[in-house]
Parts: sequence; C-alpha cells; structure tokens
Amino acid sequence: MKRVLYTIIGLLMVWGCQENYKPKPQGFLALNFPEPEYKNIRKDCPFTFEVNKNAVIKTPKTNRDCNFDIVYPNSKGVIYITYEKVNDNLEKLLADAQQLPLKHTIKADEISGDEYVNHARQTFGMLYTVTGDAASQAQFYITDSTDNFMTGSIYFRRTPNYDSIFPAAEYIKDDMKKLMETLEWKNRE
Repeated sequence: MKRVLYTIIGLLMVWGCQENYKPKPQGFLALNFPEPEYKNIRKDCPFTFEVNKNAVIKTPKTNRDCNFDIVYPNSKGVIYITYEKVNDNLEKLLADAQQLPLKHTIKADEISGDEYVNHARQTFGMLYTVTGDAASQAQFYITDSTDNFMTGSIYFRRTPNYDSIFPAAEYIKDDMKKLMETLEWKNRE
C-alpha cells in the first residue's frame, strides 16, 4: 500500500511540475495624464509665463503675492514658486538655489543639472533633476542676472517612492520646463 501511495505522490509531483512557470514582468502604473494645454498666468508680478490649464494657482496666505503654488490636484503634486527682487544679492541667491538640490543627496540616487539660456528673453538658469526617493524630483532657478530671480521645486503630498511618482514627476517636470521657456520679465526694457 505504501508503494502505491509513494508512486501516486511521485507521479503527481512529476505531472504537476510539467508547466514552465516564469516570473511576472515588472509592472508599471498606468497613469493617464491629459495632453497639456497652456495658458498665460495673469498676476500683478514682474513676470509672466505659461502654466498647464489642469493646474491650479494658489497663493499661500503667509506669503507675498509673487510667491505661489502651482497645484496638480490629480497627482497631489505642487510646484512651489518663489520670486525675489535682486538687490546686490545675486551671488547669495545663486548660492542658495544651487545648494537646495544638494539637500536631497541623502535620499537621491542621482542629481543632474541642465543649464538654460535664452538671450532673447534675458532668462538664464538651471533645471535640476533628482532621481531616487528624495522629497523633490526637480528644482530650478531662473534670473535675468540684474533685477529678477525665481526658484521652483516639485514636491508631492505623499511619501516619496520614486517608482510610484515617476510618471507624475515627469509630467510636472515637463510643465516646469515650459514655465522656464515661456517666462518673460515685465520690467525689462
């Protein structure tokens, strides 16, 4: 009886292991973002630029009007915009803006910077991309080198998990690039 039982168990094991199993491929989130359409912002500030129509401009009550948030409600992402007038402090503003991405080196896998120059609009700056589980996935600064200075940072209202927020971070980073490309200083002659 034992021999029959062992034979049946052996046959079941051989028969049950016939199919080749493969590990499941790594999955990605299927996030669908609307095709961006842009509009020019209208604020009483010394600059203008285009912003995604799907984003909402919010001015924090504690800040001046030219510091505001570009909120993406569907992805819980925000671009925090800070504007400062240059008053013989350009070197300090540049140093502070260049140090900001370095604060994420503890969690970042890589930080890369792309220089931005547009002589026709008198806009010069850097766009930093941060990969990894850092709090901010992209940051920029832009200036005319004489009167105006602006910084921006992307943050998400959730725990930073790079794999999960990557599609949303790329979408918002493209809007950040558009902001830099379309920025014009109103007080330039």
